[in-house]
Amino acid sequence: MKQLTIVLLVLVALGTLSAQESEKIPYGYNEKVGKYFEVDPKTNLYYEVYGEGDPILLLHGGVYGYINEFEFFIAELSKTNKVLCLGTRGHVKSDIGHEPYTYNQRADDAKKFLEHLGIEKARVIGFSDGGYSALKLASNYPEKVIKMVVVGVGDQPEGSGVNYGYSEEKLMKDAGGYFKGRLESMPEPERWNESLQWLNELYEKDLISKETFEKIECPVLVIAGENDEYASPLKVLKAAELIEKSNVGIIPGCGHVVFYCNWKAVWAMTEGFLK
Repeated sequence: MKQLTIVLLVLVALGTLSAQESEKIPYGYNEKVGKYFEVDPKTNLYYEVYGEGDPILLLHGGVYGYINEFEFFIAELSKTNKVLCLGTRGHVKSDIGHEPYTYNQRADDAKKFLEHLGIEKARVIGFSDGGYSALKLASNYPEKVIKMVVVGVGDQPEGSGVNYGYSEEKLMKDAGGYFKGRLESMPEPERWNESLQWLNELYEKDLISKETFEKIECPVLVIAGENDEYASPLKVLKAAELIEKSNVGIIPGCGHVVFYCNWKAVWAMTEGFLK
């Protein structure tokens, strides 16, 4: 029987905290460092690399998510590490591709990205959609992942998938100003609705199985907000129980995007774990 290491870390929020002030870098839109690589024929993914040192791969969230949501992580991690920021299919500057999205596909994309950069293995941080992608990467290719931090993810028992009904019309109604700027950077804005339908199907049908969690060999830190509407503390703990080497950090008073709610707490846990 597996012997699990589950540590519940609770840090009390002292109000909204941000990363230390620094020159504003347009992460995700930085023409000075932005590049593309061909992950599949006629499918190019956008990426940026910052800093030098041991590599850390960042996998962002879906729909609203993109490289720039990791701004605090990039600013801190790039002081001591090489930070690899990948834009996933259908998000801003990356191509949508020609096949429906799956988490096996996302894991393959991350693996190919590391190989493109000549990196044998890395530490990984994934948020939400990117967290599930990271779990698949570690499960399918254990030799590629040294350690992993996943934020805002929980267990996904059969039948728990949700079709969120994302569409161009809905998102433009809910957050038109936000998405208007992103559409201007998309290589195929006319296919955005197609990409959103693939995301709806991904979140409803391509669940992370119990076997996927159990196959993960590397140490994993699972972080979530106490009030996360997508990954409740109970779901987070259930996920951690399936991973052989796991730690858990639940941050009071925060929701899904916990690193914007209490960056100081998230960074304290992440920095110590990744060393």
